[in-house]
Amino acid sequence: MPDGPLSEQPDPTPPQSEEERLDWLCLIRSRRVGAVTFRRLLSEYGSARAALEALPQIASQAGVGGYTACSAEMARAELQAGARIGAEFLPLGAADYPPQLAATPDAPPVLWLQGRRALLQRPMLALVGARNASSLGLRMARRLAFELGEAGYVLVSGLARGIDAEAHQAALGSGTVAVQPGGVDVIWPAENAALAAAIAREGLCLSEHPPGMRPLARHFPARNRIVAGLARAVLVVEAAARSGSLITARLALDLGREVLAVPGHPFDARAAGCNALIREGAQLLRSAADLQGAGLPDIAQPELPGPARSRGAPEPRPAGRDSAVASRKPPRLAEITRLHNLILDRLGPSPQAEDQLLRDLALPAAQLLPELLTLELEGRVSRQPGGLIARK
Repeated sequence: MPDGPLSEQPDPTPPQSEEERLDWLCLIRSRRVGAVTFRRLLSEYGSARAALEALPQIASQAGVGGYTACSAEMARAELQAGARIGAEFLPLGAADYPPQLAATPDAPPVLWLQGRRALLQRPMLALVGARNASSLGLRMARRLAFELGEAGYVLVSGLARGIDAEAHQAALGSGTVAVQPGGVDVIWPAENAALAAAIAREGLCLSEHPPGMRPLARHFPARNRIVAGLARAVLVVEAAARSGSLITARLALDLGREVLAVPGHPFDARAAGCNALIREGAQLLRSAADLQGAGLPDIAQPELPGPARSRGAPEPRPAGRDSAVASRKPPRLAEITRLHNLILDRLGPSPQAEDQLLRDLALPAAQLLPELLTLELEGRVSRQPGGLIARK
């Protein structure tokens, strides 16, 4: 994702009291308030309570009449549901909130956890791939997950069937994190219920959604952005040309994370996505040893199996960038609302090229693309093959 004002913004102060927790949940569960909007509201109004009081007026200015925020009763019911299943509430800004994820501009304001919370402080790698994986793909996923676990990494994936499930299973003993598209207690697909229970005991299950929520279509790309955000790098093992694994890879690239892909036979459709990633510049992945050449920045990387490889020094940051970032100010919410309305007014149900939207609005990509992703995660626009977008 291109750098934007929020990518350099400090984390909000987490809630300290039960009342503040209720305010946070009321704000993030209110209609049209996503993760990015949540942070802007806190930045602009100083507290969740003040932001909640301002929401009806903000909605009215955006042309939404009769707006009401999420009620305290609903937020209290969510906290009670979390307590019933033994889940832990982790707000953005807490000391043990995963630092890689916190650095993303759309980090979830709230995570629900079941399992070993301490895993969030260890270096993580994402391993994703096809649901209808081949036997070779499953074997590769097992091998990579085991080797990387032995090297000290925590394996992150999405608990889907196929490659995801195989990676979780192989990394149970060393540490694995399952990011779920619905509530932390709602297993999708149901066939992975036993695996999810094992992860909750030995690893960690997490979700940004309330306990008990069934996953919706829009939750899956949102889940993928958490997988990418948690990880230092994303490893792709088998992926079709249009798949959720490629969404995760694209999101990782937008965040400046490394992407590595296992090559496959050109006649196998399950390898088309990986081969395309390699053609476009992703590093070829054959074993855990290949990660030593990936150039991962600013981490104390564990020693990996295989022959030692030298790594070059990280590239220096351009002079003056820090001072330029420090001088930025986050845009006011009213400006963001106007930009969202401009985007939605330009889009319709018929797909339109993203490049054409950039030209029509005459805005820099660094300003427009993060807002397009926000609208996509909120389920208000959809992406289609060939760089096309449409309004839902």
